[in-house]
This record gives sequence, C-alpha cells and structure tokens, in this order.
Amino acid sequence: MRMIRASARAFGPGLTRRLCAAFLALSLLAGCGTTLPVTPEPLPPPKASVVETARGQLGAPYRAGGDSPRSGFDCSGLVQWCYAVQGHKLPRRTEDMLKVGRPVDKADLKPGDLVFFNVTRKRWGLHVGIYTGRGRFIHSPTPGAHVREESLAERYWVRTYIGARRVQQ
Repeated sequence: MRMIRASARAFGPGLTRRLCAAFLALSLLAGCGTTLPVTPEPLPPPKASVVETARGQLGAPYRAGGDSPRSGFDCSGLVQWCYAVQGHKLPRRTEDMLKVGRPVDKADLKPGDLVFFNVTRKRWGLHVGIYTGRGRFIHSPTPGAHVREESLAERYWVRTYIGARRVQQ
C-alpha cells in the first residue's frame, strides 16, 4: 500500500487519474470482446408429419364410424384423426372434406394431400385417403380390412379417383 501511495505522489494526481481511466477503458473494452459460451435451449422434438402419423396406424382395423386407434377407423375417421394429431381440424365426413383446402392436380400431389374416390358412383360412396408420395396413399378401406398403403396406379383406384385437396399443414 505504501508503494502505491509513493508512486502516486511521484507521478502526480493527473497521471494517476489518466492511468486509472486507461485501465478502466481497457477493462471495459476487454469485456466487450469476451463472450461467454451460451448453451442453447434444446428444441422440442418435431411433430411427426401427417403421413408418419398415418403410417403409425397401418394394420389398425376398419370400423364403420370409427375415428381412433382404440375403436378402429373408417376412411374419414382415419384422415380426421391423423390431422387432429398434428393440430389441424378437419370435418368428419368425406363429403365435407372435399370442400377443405384447395384442389390439386394429380400430377402435383404432395405427401399429406387428401385423395378422393367415388367407389360406388353415388354421392354416399365417397372414399378418402392420405397421399404418401411416390404414387401411394394410406386409407382404411372396407369392413373386415385394415388400414393399409396402396398404389394410386392400381386399376381400381385409377378408375374411381375423383380428385385431391391440399390442406394447410
């Protein structure tokens, strides 16, 4: 302590102030250039896509009026449930799903698009599935069957195909 006082007297009060100011300035500048490592918060796991959700139900039983894995699915119940898991509300009836989103040409289908069929050529014979890519779709077909993935190129589906809709995802 005596040495500091002695040197302060030797250099004079003006020089001591300048040295303190310079030291303070250097300390502040050094602090600006130093960054502490920041550990980012982990991101929440991404939601599975509608297609992945539908694939998780492959093999689930068909059930008329069914709309859950526990009860089984009919075609619109499967589609509605898969979208609901992703936070999207769709109507329950296939006929009403035909009015959701925007129409899509068959050549422009993307995974998650809804594909529609008229399986009896009557209004109440509508059927819906979820396009999965590469010309395939997942659906819950008929009583006694299970949720499955099929090709849109199969003759039956080519003949009964009536269109597709893209729902905001």
